[in-house]
This record gives sequence, structure tokens and C-alpha cells, in this order.
Amino acid sequence: MTAAPRVPATGRPSAGLLPAGVLPGGVLPAGVRSGGRSAGASGGSAPPLVAVAHGTRNAAGVAVTRALAARVRALRPGLRVELAHLDLVEPSLPTVLAGLRGRVVVVPLLLGAGYHVRADIPAVLAAAPRVTARVARALGPDPLLADALGDHLAAAGRRPGDGPVVLAAAGSTDPRANADAAAMAVLLRERLPDGPEVVPAYLCAAGPTPAEAVAALRAEGHARVSVAGYLLSPGFFADRAARSGGSLLSAPLGTHEAVARLVLRRYDEARAAGAGGSAAVRGDADRSGRVRDEADRGGTVRDAVAVDPVA
Repeated sequence: MTAAPRVPATGRPSAGLLPAGVLPGGVLPAGVRSGGRSAGASGGSAPPLVAVAHGTRNAAGVAVTRALAARVRALRPGLRVELAHLDLVEPSLPTVLAGLRGRVVVVPLLLGAGYHVRADIPAVLAAAPRVTARVARALGPDPLLADALGDHLAAAGRRPGDGPVVLAAAGSTDPRANADAAAMAVLLRERLPDGPEVVPAYLCAAGPTPAEAVAALRAEGHARVSVAGYLLSPGFFADRAARSGGSLLSAPLGTHEAVARLVLRRYDEARAAGAGGSAAVRGDADRSGRVRDEADRGGTVRDAVAVDPVA
């Protein structure tokens, strides 16, 4: 069994945490420009927000993603919000972009800066000549996600003093995405009132798995081990997380208001960066970067052992 990297209850993360990757919320790519114009994307008006989800065969997962997009629209009336998918579900990202012209801001509904953010989305944008796109950072890590995770753990029955928590992330062949999950574990430890030990674990492509992390903590004498579902919606990974053997499992992040607010924060960050300054919307982004650095100081890279499966 792979030894579990730890986020201790106090002090700095111990050795074993993954090093952080830096993902700019910058311009992508060099070839995506157009003089075309459309409503909501021309002149001084706000460019459309294109929220990009992975896609899943799970009907409940599709419904949750659509509900999240609807909640984002409700939080900012008048902003055009389009939902697109990278795989399995329509409309696809190319289809959505084909209906737009001019400036757009693409916000990945993804929790880490993995292959989809770094390669798949830029490749689609490169083939969309009628738009000028800025791509926001991935949603995680961020203190707003820690708020959502904390609320979901409480709703699942976890109380202060209930022992350690395993953060069940999807996992990736890109160690930078796994580093984001490790940084998220630090933020969750800081958010929970009892400051418990939080162990990042991965449902594919890296170790330890949540089941391994739970077993290791039980072997140390912990009677109760909570599993926090660090996933956006129901689907393949949520089903796998349910078999981790924890005392309880929190629901995916879903339509929690903090997630919807974070989508808009990423949109605002990307817009401000395009305007030449992002100080007004940085906020907790600086804190997330500090947490990445904290995790990085003790880190080692774990080898990926499988390609990312389709949800």
C-alpha cells in the first residue's frame, strides 16, 4: 500500500505532499482572434462566460452541472453563461464556441490544473477562429471550496473531534493536478474548526487511494475516519469514493453557493488580467498560492500509474 501523504492537524504539511504547479489565468492561444462581434461580447459589455465541464454518463451528474450553471446565472443576472462539455455530453465546447464571436472567458469546471486545462481546452480554442478567449484558472484549490467541503462534511454527520479526514480527489496523470488536491487538503484542515489531520487521496492515477488512506488511519487507531468527496458532481468517481470504507462520505461539491461564487470569481480574475490588472479580484487567490508553496516545500512527486478514465 502506498504511504499516505499527510496534512497534519498542526504545523506545516509533512513530507510526501506533491509540489505545486503554477497555472496562469492567461490568454490562450496565439491564433484565436477574430474581428467578429456578438451580443454580450462586443464593445465595453461583459464577455460571455463559457463554463466547461468534463462530462459524464451519469444522468444525475449531468443534472448537477446544469444546475450549477443555472445558479451562476442567478447570481449575476444579465451575464451570458454558456455550459459546454469536453466529452460525453452535448453541447460540446466546439459547438458552443461556434455560436459565439468576439471576446469570451472560458472557466473550467475542473478542480485541478491537469491535462484538460493545459491541453484539451487550448486545443479546442485554437480551432475556434471567431473568438478571442481568455481561460480562467481551474476552480481548485480555493478557500471557497473548503467552505463547501466543510458544509458537506457537517451535513453528512461529521462533528468537531471526529478524527481525521480523507480528501477523495479524482487523481490525474499530471502531478500538478494532484498537487492542487494536496494544497486543497491544507485549506480544508484550516477551514474545519477542530483542525484535523487531512490526507489527500486519489481515486485514480496516483496514490494513496481513499480506501488505502482510510485503512492506514484505522491501523493507527482512529475509530472514525471521514471521507470528503472532492468531486464536482455524481458519477464514476463518486461511486468509487463511496466504497472507501470511511465512517461517512460527504456529497460532491455540486451546486453549493460557494462553488457558484467561485465560478464568477474565476471569470472576474481572467477579465481583470486581460484588462491589465487583477488586484481587485485576487482575494483568496493569494492565500491559495501560499498554500501551494507550503505544500511544495516538503513535497515529492508521485508517479502516475494510469491514464485518466472517462467518467
